[in-house]
Amino acid sequence: MTATAAGAAPAPPPPPIGAGAQALHAARAFPALLRIGLAEVVAYRAEFLVWILTTNMPLVMLALWHAVAADGAVGRFGQHQFTVYYLGVLAVRLLTSNWVAWEMSMQVREGTLAAKLLRPVHPLYAFAAQHLAAVPMRALTITPIVGILIYTAGRDLVGHDLRLAAVLVAALLGAWLLNFFLMVMLGSLAFFIESALGIYELWFAVYSIFSGYLVPLETLRGWVRGAARVLPFRFMLALPVETMAGLLGPGEAARLLAWQWLYVAGAATGALALWRAGVRRFSAYGG
Repeated sequence: MTATAAGAAPAPPPPPIGAGAQALHAARAFPALLRIGLAEVVAYRAEFLVWILTTNMPLVMLALWHAVAADGAVGRFGQHQFTVYYLGVLAVRLLTSNWVAWEMSMQVREGTLAAKLLRPVHPLYAFAAQHLAAVPMRALTITPIVGILIYTAGRDLVGHDLRLAAVLVAALLGAWLLNFFLMVMLGSLAFFIESALGIYELWFAVYSIFSGYLVPLETLRGWVRGAARVLPFRFMLALPVETMAGLLGPGEAARLLAWQWLYVAGAATGALALWRAGVRRFSAYGG
């Protein structure tokens, strides 16, 4: 007769998978997740193209500032500098933005997130892979914009300084991560409130002003300019744009890059904490 048959206590359940093991499993699954994400982008290419075409506000602002600069430069910005800046804004915005907040909010409301929580790969890895897979398609879309930017800017771009080029690459990656984790935080609000997308709309209005999306930060005045220099929005867009356009020296760009990655670390910590709290509430209510 075995020990179990004799009435002994059953063996304890296996310990939960640690964070390191989860990360290793996700790294192995990441190529497959990227292929799935790319297939979804190709399958929904019409919606993707519509989204690209609606991201045209930088071109509208370029036309407005061109008219203003016709009577004289605004600070360091003449018509040429405005052209370089807003083409850079359009390119960086398309490369680093994502729509995780919408997807999370919809999946929480519809209950479809529950199926993702049962999979061996953490849902945030799946979201990240899905949106990273869209980057090549976006890069292909903005190729004409980059060509015009290079032709227009010439030596004003970072290509003549390898230090600024290195900062630009790191700043683009940091901007993508900062956008992603802040979108996860906004999406996680759907676990607690029904109007999470309404909060996103408010957030985007603030972002449009303080990130340099609508106007270069140098043209802001007073406390608005001071706030824009320290809030995280600058590091989501303006930092890589200003680096690309040659508006920053190597030393200042490197200092701002360090601040950007501190914000990335803080956003990642906050996003994971809010996600865990939201999932516990979601599970408690039977989601």
